[in-house]
Formats: sequence, structure tokens, C-alpha cells
Amino acid sequence: MSDAYQLWKIAHILSAAILFGTGFGIAFFCWFGYRAAMRAGDIGVLRATLRLTVIADACLTAPAVVFQGFSGLVLMHTLDWPLTSAWSIAVWCLFALTGVCWLPVVAIQIRLKREAEEAASINALTVKFHKRFRLWFALGIPAFTAVIVIYFLMVAKPLALAAT
Repeated sequence: MSDAYQLWKIAHILSAAILFGTGFGIAFFCWFGYRAAMRAGDIGVLRATLRLTVIADACLTAPAVVFQGFSGLVLMHTLDWPLTSAWSIAVWCLFALTGVCWLPVVAIQIRLKREAEEAASINALTVKFHKRFRLWFALGIPAFTAVIVIYFLMVAKPLALAAT
């Protein structure tokens, strides 16, 4: 393989690691930051947690998502891999599922951040705020699961899918 292919492949793997790591990391620190803020009754902890969640998604996750799609297409083109193979269709459907879950998550976390900034205290947060937070977490489950399956398909390239 060419040096260009190897560079694209390394960049694709690194961006996949960033996507996986930030997805897991954001979910982890936001969930535990939320729970810690609720236990302590500290709106400041919640504000900081949600602010950093929004920043991490904007600075790390969003560019990684865009790069994953682009670099995936470049790699498939370089390898003459058909977009209509079962492997390709599975990967792109999972990528789309991740996006369908992630885009509302981004909107929800921005709204949660704004509501936390406007709340005078933890007790001033509405029932809708907490429902939105649970929805934010729930949408992350299928998105993160899809990313794990994409990772498996990317690395293992199962023969049943790769052969078609």
C-alpha cells in the first residue's frame, strides 16, 4: 500500500479513537458530574460539568465525526471497496444511526447547559430538565453501541460482510 493510504489509515484510526474516547468520556463525566451536583445540591458543579460537556463535543467529537466519514470514504475509494457491499452498508447505517442519536444529544446538552446557567439553584431545576437529562443519557446508549460495532467492523472486517 502507498504511503498516502497508510497516513489516511492512521489518521482514520486516531480519529476513531478520539470519537470513542470522547463519547465515553463525556458520558462518564457528565453523568457523574450531574449525580455529584444533585447529591451536593451544587449548581456550580452542574454548570461546570455541562459547560465542559458542550465544549468537548464541539472541539473533539464533532471534528472526529466529520473526519471519520471523510476518511472512511477516502480509504474505501483507495481500496476500491464498493459502497454497496454488505460491510459498507452496515458501517454507513450504523454511522447514520449514531448521528441520528448524537445530533439530538448535542441540542439537549446545550439546552441543559443554558437551563443550569439560568437556574438559581439545583432546586430551581424543572422536572423537564431532569427528563431531558435522562433522554440525553438514553440516546447515548444506542449511539455508543453503534460506535462499538463500527469499531469491530472496522478492525475485524468479518469475511461474511467483507466478501460481498
